[in-house]
Amino acid sequence: MAKTLPFDPFELNQPRNDRPLLQVADRLPILVTGVAGVVGFNIFHYLQQKYPGQVVGIRPRINWRLQGDGIVGLDPEDVNQVRALFQQYPFRSILSCGGSCALKSCELDPDMAHRVNVSSVQSLIDVAAEAGQSSPEAVRLVHVSIDLVYSGRDAGGYLETDATDPVTIYGKTMVLAEQMLQAQRPDAAILRISLPMGLSFNGHAGAIDWIQSRFARGFPATLYYDEIRTPTYCECLNEQLETMLSGDWNGVFHAGGPTRLSLFQIAQIVNLVGGYDPKLLHGCMRHEAGPIPPRAGDVTMDSSKLNRLFGRPLFRPWPFDERLIPTDREWHYRRDWFPNGSKHKIAELLYQAPRPTLVIG
Repeated sequence: MAKTLPFDPFELNQPRNDRPLLQVADRLPILVTGVAGVVGFNIFHYLQQKYPGQVVGIRPRINWRLQGDGIVGLDPEDVNQVRALFQQYPFRSILSCGGSCALKSCELDPDMAHRVNVSSVQSLIDVAAEAGQSSPEAVRLVHVSIDLVYSGRDAGGYLETDATDPVTIYGKTMVLAEQMLQAQRPDAAILRISLPMGLSFNGHAGAIDWIQSRFARGFPATLYYDEIRTPTYCECLNEQLETMLSGDWNGVFHAGGPTRLSLFQIAQIVNLVGGYDPKLLHGCMRHEAGPIPPRAGDVTMDSSKLNRLFGRPLFRPWPFDERLIPTDREWHYRRDWFPNGSKHKIAELLYQAPRPTLVIG
């Protein structure tokens, strides 16, 4: 739990969808990898609430501070450790959320990036294949990838059929993991996400968390005007990932939100909603930030394929209220219409789509 927030976020963010999809589909128990990351952390707690005792999450052993019921420390790139866990639990499905998204660390240590982002997925593929040999059905596998498999050199709005061309080691290793899954597990589903808007376990690993942690300590934060993403509430991702685990859909799907925002605009929103000093936010173009790590541009994704598959829009806009979308670079200085920003407002409006009882302002 993020210690910077004076509340229990999982009391605010209860599952809205209480249908026992995985139980009906006979996809329990489930293994969730990468619970130290934002997506893994949020989906693990979401599934635990719905399927108590049926969900196991793994995090690298080095992240020993992340403890809790159902959380196991092991290194997923070590196939023997993964195999031993499968011998302990008869997993029927895997949600692969692991990997290192630390852009600079991946650039400086490509071997680490390959080990964590590629070899770990190979371990899951190998062990799932072994487990499927003694089961009437193969172990269901859903993998979370990223929009940074694209460079963003063009105008964004990427479709699943567009060629990948990542500019970072992180993005390149994520492409390798996708290719490996498509070659060895064509029945798997791959969801490319953008920025997941939810809590991280350490309070500064997520997009909101990191920006908020800077402002809360009175530190400046510099974000890019020209890196553009399609952020998504984690609660929407939770519901969709659960659904994908329950079915047999396969292939690559884009799972970004409907609103295009630059990283600078996202920081503007956090600054205003949190009631922080607007002077702490700075902006720049990507080329002004230096060569390492290289930055992608407009990597916004078109998620209409997934919406068409289910016959409805799957992802609520982030932020939910369109009044919270910045209109210019000075937008966050104007507080007359939103005078009471706070950490609680961030929890109510940015970590989850607002309930009808919540009031902006």
